[in-house]
Amino acid sequence: MTALLTTNLGATPLLGRGKVRDLYEVGDALLMVATDRISAFDHVLGTGIPGKGKILTQISLFWFDLLKDLAPNHLITAKVSEFPASLQPFADQLEGRSMLVRRANMFPVECVARGYLAGSGWKEYKSAGTVCGIALPAGLLDGSRLPEPVFTPATKSQDGAHDENISFAQTEKLLGNADAAELRRLTLALYGKALNHATSRGLILADTKFEFGRTQEGIILADEVLTPDSSRFWEASAWKPGGAQASFDKQFVRDYLESINWNKQAPAPSLPADVAERTQAKYLEAFRRLTGRELSL
Repeated sequence: MTALLTTNLGATPLLGRGKVRDLYEVGDALLMVATDRISAFDHVLGTGIPGKGKILTQISLFWFDLLKDLAPNHLITAKVSEFPASLQPFADQLEGRSMLVRRANMFPVECVARGYLAGSGWKEYKSAGTVCGIALPAGLLDGSRLPEPVFTPATKSQDGAHDENISFAQTEKLLGNADAAELRRLTLALYGKALNHATSRGLILADTKFEFGRTQEGIILADEVLTPDSSRFWEASAWKPGGAQASFDKQFVRDYLESINWNKQAPAPSLPADVAERTQAKYLEAFRRLTGRELSL
């Protein structure tokens, strides 16, 4: 199969293209279409991962259903047959990889939950003994489990560059005390339930990020949820603090790009077929492990 890198839905108004998703306006709703684009080091690569958008969408749908008792979400339907008539001619582009969703006023923060030390959290801990200003015990290693999960928000980057970790006090200034407290509560509740499910499937959910918005009915969970693009899933049986963990994400891609000494400036390189295939296999394995189902691409 070939990778779908760009969608074209005729006269349907295109609102924007992100690193992975194309966003369209459909009446009072929005249409999110997950392409097969893949990014690394803040650049979209020249090669896509065939079927990646379908895998990500189906993982999100699984989680939206599992977590709906904790937080309502923006999903209207993911069944293309239920989309408006104007979208039916494009069913081949949309099947399995699109969601019709409610509009919401999005909060300007990424709501990150961490149960383990990794990534930017590990870098901050090494230099300051904290994550987003939260003091942590001494002696932790890269990959260590935290005493309890922490809420570590980040500002949303406007230019595609790295998001910036911020303290809870800064979050309160941005959102107000009540909304900041509610987003922290929701984030940690959702992470806790997802962590328990992942554990039951032999996986560690090291950290993840959620996005929330507000509608007339209240706060809802939006965007994608708990995919390998927004979360660190590790193999529980191989977990060993002190370095990189066996993960279910695009690590093959990052490792390849490091191996060719790319300067991480545009234009981004393309990937060899074997790297793309191994990355696709990791995403598919994440779907199977998390959902207990098979996915035909």
